[in-house]
Amino acid sequence: MYKIVDGSKGERRSFAITVGLQECYGDDATVHTVEEVVPFIENHLKAAAAAGRQFLTGSVTAGTVVYAWPEGPGNAGGGNEPQAAFVGEVSPLYNADLSDEEVEVILNDLASELGSALGQTRVYVAYRDELWILQKEDTETPTGETV
Repeated sequence: MYKIVDGSKGERRSFAITVGLQECYGDDATVHTVEEVVPFIENHLKAAAAAGRQFLTGSVTAGTVVYAWPEGPGNAGGGNEPQAAFVGEVSPLYNADLSDEEVEVILNDLASELGSALGQTRVYVAYRDELWILQKEDTETPTGETV
Protein backbone atom coordinates (compact mmCIF):
# COMPACT_ATOMS: atom_id res chain seq x y z
CA MET A 1 0.00 0.00 0.00
CA TYR A 2 1.23 3.48 -0.87
CA LYS A 3 0.10 6.79 0.63
CA ILE A 4 0.47 10.36 -0.62
CA VAL A 5 3.55 11.99 0.87
CA ASP A 6 2.66 15.03 2.97
CA GLY A 7 3.42 18.21 1.05
CA SER A 8 3.86 16.43 -2.28
CA LYS A 9 0.49 17.29 -3.82
CA GLY A 10 0.18 20.60 -5.61
CA GLU A 11 -0.32 22.46 -8.83
CA ARG A 12 1.36 20.90 -11.85
CA ARG A 13 4.20 23.00 -13.31
CA SER A 14 5.74 21.07 -16.20
CA PHE A 15 8.96 22.06 -17.96
CA ALA A 16 11.06 20.90 -20.89
CA ILE A 17 14.39 21.88 -22.40
CA THR A 18 14.91 20.53 -25.91
CA VAL A 19 18.30 20.67 -27.60
CA GLY A 20 19.65 19.30 -30.86
CA LEU A 21 22.59 16.94 -30.70
CA GLN A 22 24.16 17.77 -34.06
CA GLU A 23 26.69 20.59 -34.23
CA CYS A 24 26.54 22.41 -37.57
CA TYR A 25 25.25 20.83 -40.76
CA GLY A 26 26.47 18.43 -43.40
CA ASP A 27 28.47 15.24 -43.39
CA ASP A 28 31.27 16.69 -41.23
CA ALA A 29 28.92 17.65 -38.37
CA THR A 30 29.73 16.44 -34.88
CA VAL A 31 26.86 14.43 -33.45
CA HIS A 32 26.61 14.24 -29.68
CA THR A 33 24.75 11.52 -27.80
CA VAL A 34 22.19 11.38 -25.03
CA GLU A 35 24.87 9.57 -23.03
CA GLU A 36 26.81 12.89 -23.04
CA VAL A 37 23.75 14.91 -22.01
CA VAL A 38 22.85 12.86 -18.91
CA PRO A 39 26.13 13.37 -17.00
CA PHE A 40 26.27 17.01 -18.09
CA ILE A 41 22.84 17.69 -16.56
CA GLU A 42 23.61 15.57 -13.50
CA ASN A 43 26.82 17.54 -12.88
CA HIS A 44 24.92 20.81 -13.32
CA LEU A 45 22.31 19.72 -10.73
CA LYS A 46 24.99 18.50 -8.31
CA ALA A 47 26.88 21.79 -8.58
CA ALA A 48 23.69 23.72 -7.80
CA ALA A 49 22.91 21.46 -4.84
CA ALA A 50 26.45 21.73 -3.48
CA ALA A 51 26.28 25.53 -3.72
CA GLY A 52 22.92 25.63 -1.94
CA ARG A 53 21.08 26.79 -5.07
CA GLN A 54 17.70 25.49 -6.18
CA PHE A 55 17.58 22.95 -9.02
CA LEU A 56 14.94 21.02 -10.92
CA THR A 57 14.94 17.25 -11.25
CA GLY A 58 13.82 15.68 -14.50
CA SER A 59 14.27 12.94 -17.07
CA VAL A 60 16.35 12.93 -20.23
CA THR A 61 14.71 11.46 -23.30
CA ALA A 62 16.09 10.92 -26.78
CA GLY A 63 14.28 11.71 -29.99
CA THR A 64 14.53 13.16 -33.46
CA VAL A 65 13.59 16.70 -34.40
CA VAL A 66 12.14 16.97 -37.91
CA TYR A 67 12.00 20.34 -39.65
CA ALA A 68 11.44 22.10 -42.95
CA TRP A 69 12.04 25.55 -44.43
CA PRO A 70 10.76 27.40 -47.48
CA GLU A 71 13.05 27.66 -50.51
CA GLY A 72 10.96 29.82 -52.80
CA PRO A 73 7.53 29.29 -54.36
CA GLY A 74 6.61 25.61 -54.47
CA ASN A 75 9.90 24.45 -52.95
CA ALA A 76 11.05 23.52 -49.47
CA GLY A 77 14.03 21.97 -47.80
CA GLY A 78 13.93 19.75 -44.77
CA GLY A 79 15.93 17.58 -42.49
CA ASN A 80 16.15 15.91 -39.15
CA GLU A 81 18.64 15.42 -36.38
CA PRO A 82 18.86 13.67 -33.04
CA GLN A 83 17.73 15.66 -30.04
CA ALA A 84 17.51 15.32 -26.28
CA ALA A 85 14.85 16.69 -23.97
CA PHE A 86 15.15 17.30 -20.24
CA VAL A 87 11.59 17.14 -18.96
CA GLY A 88 10.08 17.29 -15.51
CA GLU A 89 7.79 18.89 -12.99
CA VAL A 90 8.51 21.57 -10.42
CA SER A 91 8.12 19.47 -7.27
CA PRO A 92 5.57 20.71 -4.74
CA LEU A 93 7.58 18.83 -2.13
CA TYR A 94 11.05 20.16 -2.90
CA ASN A 95 10.49 23.35 -4.95
CA ALA A 96 7.21 24.78 -3.62
CA ASP A 97 8.91 28.05 -2.67
CA LEU A 98 10.14 28.73 -6.23
CA SER A 99 8.27 31.46 -8.11
CA ASP A 100 7.61 31.07 -11.83
CA GLU A 101 10.25 33.74 -12.50
CA GLU A 102 12.83 31.79 -10.48
CA VAL A 103 11.97 28.59 -12.37
CA GLU A 104 12.50 30.41 -15.68
CA VAL A 105 15.93 31.60 -14.53
CA ILE A 106 16.90 28.04 -13.54
CA LEU A 107 15.66 26.67 -16.88
CA ASN A 108 17.37 29.38 -18.95
CA ASP A 109 20.65 28.85 -17.09
CA LEU A 110 20.67 25.10 -17.69
CA ALA A 111 19.47 25.50 -21.29
CA SER A 112 22.21 28.03 -22.06
CA GLU A 113 24.95 25.86 -20.56
CA LEU A 114 23.65 22.76 -22.33
CA GLY A 115 23.37 24.54 -25.67
CA SER A 116 26.90 25.88 -25.33
CA ALA A 117 28.34 22.47 -24.39
CA LEU A 118 26.65 20.88 -27.43
CA GLY A 119 27.55 23.65 -29.89
CA GLN A 120 23.94 24.65 -30.56
CA THR A 121 22.71 27.96 -31.94
CA ARG A 122 19.25 27.51 -30.41
CA VAL A 123 17.70 25.75 -27.42
CA TYR A 124 13.95 25.43 -26.86
CA VAL A 125 12.42 25.88 -23.41
CA ALA A 126 8.85 25.20 -22.32
CA TYR A 127 7.36 25.99 -18.94
CA ARG A 128 3.73 25.59 -18.02
CA ASP A 129 1.84 26.87 -21.08
CA GLU A 130 4.67 28.99 -22.54
CA LEU A 131 7.47 28.25 -24.99
CA TRP A 132 10.50 30.36 -25.81
CA ILE A 133 13.63 29.98 -27.88
CA LEU A 134 17.08 30.88 -26.61
CA GLN A 135 19.59 31.74 -29.31
CA LYS A 136 23.30 32.22 -28.75
CA GLU A 137 24.24 35.86 -29.12
CA ASP A 138 25.95 36.96 -32.34
CA THR A 139 24.84 33.85 -34.24
CA GLU A 140 22.68 33.35 -37.28
CA THR A 141 20.45 30.41 -38.10
CA PRO A 142 20.69 28.77 -41.55
CA THR A 143 17.56 30.74 -42.50
CA GLY A 144 19.20 34.04 -41.46
CA GLU A 145 17.54 34.71 -38.10
CA THR A 146 19.62 36.60 -35.54
CA VAL A 147 19.16 37.92 -32.01
